[in-house]
Order: sequence, then C-alpha cells, then structure tokens
Amino acid sequence: MKKIYSSFNPDRIRELFLVFLIVLAIGLFSIQIPNYINISFINRLSSSLVIIGILATCQTMVFITRNFDLSVGSIVGISAYIVGFQLWKIPGMHPLVALSLAIGIGVLLGVINGAVVSYGRVPAVIATIGTLAIFRTALTIYGRSLPIMTNQLPMWAVEGFTNIVLFKFKGLEFRLIFLIMISMVIIFQLVLSYTKFGRQLYAVGSNPDAARIAGFANYRIVFLAYVISGALAGLAGFISLVRFGSAAMQTGIGLEFAAITAVVIGGVSNQGGSGSVFGAFLGALFVTLLEISLYRNLHVSEFWVDAALGILILIAVIADYVIIGKLRKVWAQRQMLDR
Repeated sequence: MKKIYSSFNPDRIRELFLVFLIVLAIGLFSIQIPNYINISFINRLSSSLVIIGILATCQTMVFITRNFDLSVGSIVGISAYIVGFQLWKIPGMHPLVALSLAIGIGVLLGVINGAVVSYGRVPAVIATIGTLAIFRTALTIYGRSLPIMTNQLPMWAVEGFTNIVLFKFKGLEFRLIFLIMISMVIIFQLVLSYTKFGRQLYAVGSNPDAARIAGFANYRIVFLAYVISGALAGLAGFISLVRFGSAAMQTGIGLEFAAITAVVIGGVSNQGGSGSVFGAFLGALFVTLLEISLYRNLHVSEFWVDAALGILILIAVIADYVIIGKLRKVWAQRQMLDR
C-alpha cells in the first residue's frame, strides 16, 4: 500500500479527492434541488467564482511562503471604492486606466503589507489583521461612509464590462471576467511550477533557514509575494465594482475568510512550502458551489453556511497534518530512493 501511495505526489492526490468531493456535492444537491444542474446555474456559478478564484490565487502565493494575508478583503473594498469614486468624478475614464488604477492601489497596499511582514519582521497574522483594520478605516474616512451607487458610474462599468461574452455554447456563456480569472490561475500556476521565483517561494516556505543559508533573499521573496497578493486583490476590487455596479464601506468584508477557506481546502499547507494555485482554484470552486447551493437554493441561513465553511477548514487542516503529511514523507522517501 505504501508503494502505491509513494507513486503519486500527495498534492495531486488531494486535488483528485477534492474533484471527487465536488462531483459528490453536485450529486447530493441534484437529489435535493429540482432541476439543479441547468444553464442558468452554471452561468451564475462561473460569475460568482471569479472574485474568490482570484483571491484564492493571491492567497496561495503568500501561503506558500508560510505567511497569511488577512487584509485582501479590505484591499478589494478600498480599490473598488476609489476607482468607483474616480469614475464618478471622471466618467470619461478609459476602462484600462480604471483597471490599472485598481491594480496600482493593490500594489501599493501590498507593498505596505510586505514591508511590515518581511522587513519589519512582524508576524503575518498580526500585521495583516492590523492593516485590515487600517485599510478599512482609511476607506471609511476617504468615502465619508457614502456609497458609490449605480447611477454614479459610467454605463460600461454598470452593464458593459461584465456582460462581455466572448462566446456561447448551447447557452453557456464564457464571459470576459471569467477568462481573466482563469488566466490568473494558469499564469501563477506556471510561475510556481516552472520559474526560479516559484521555486524560491516553495523553498522559503518549506525551510526558511535552509533557504537563507542557500543564499536566497528571503525578505525580498516574501515582500514580492505580498506585492503580487495586493495586485491581484486590486484586480478583484475592480471586478467587484463592475460586477455589482456599486461600492460601499462594506465591500470586500468577509472575502479574506472565503479565500483562506478555499486555499486550505485546496491543499495549500498553512505551514508553507506545498500546494498549488490549481488546488486553491478547486477549493474556490467547492466553496462557491456550497454557498450558492446552500444559501441561494436551499435557503440555509448565512450563519450556518459560515459554520459549515469553518468546519471544512478544521477538517482540511487536520487532514493536512494527519494524512497528507504522512503521504508527503512517504513520497519524499520514495523520491530519495529513486535517485
């Protein structure tokens, strides 16, 4: 049995098991909900997946370095609001300029996070809880607690951007925002798998002391991970603005919890050094599927949905320590023997 386990990368085993859980969940919900799988549901699922999928990607980059970013929800909120405010004041702003502004805001806030964690040596949880509150307070002061409404935004930001359908197939709509999310997943999965920077991220997260002795610039690597996280959160803020056609002080609240849930369920270890963007994407798909099915279709209370996600996090963390951890050791031993 051990030989069978050692023949597969433990991360791939976990991803395959998550695919099985997604299929199982769809089967169970199909029994409970009449006409559960239909074109409308699939289109709604793909649209709802976009923001959490992007945030799961950015959270993965930080998680792999053995850190956290609990401020991504606030970055989404502040980037969405500032861009919305500028579009209100300058309605002729080009969409690409607005997109660049949102990403630029995310980069700036990511620089703050990265500097505090990597160079300031403040524990990531404490640092990003602090910046979560600071960014949210800055948003409240900047916006004076006033929301940006649909009638204050240009038409392309309300109806045009999110309604861009690249192509249709028997009613299934492949929207631009979904393509953007998939592109981010593919790009950063390739970065982690095939670039020097990706290998450095894994090395720093797996064993920071060994990485430092090997000559890796640990502080710079962690700093860049936070900058990337901020940039992707800014992108998610822009998509949030154009998808919902509004921005308020509450925009983005709770998204950090959903992103962490997706990442942990997707097999990215909170101890760093393992996991993949693809696994985090599967985790995001599973979380979005549960939220839509439980909350919108079965009308389960939002509090119970949050409780269910919390339980999933605990199960995923325990499984990572007890099961996946042992599989990683067996797999590593087999790799050593093969060499």
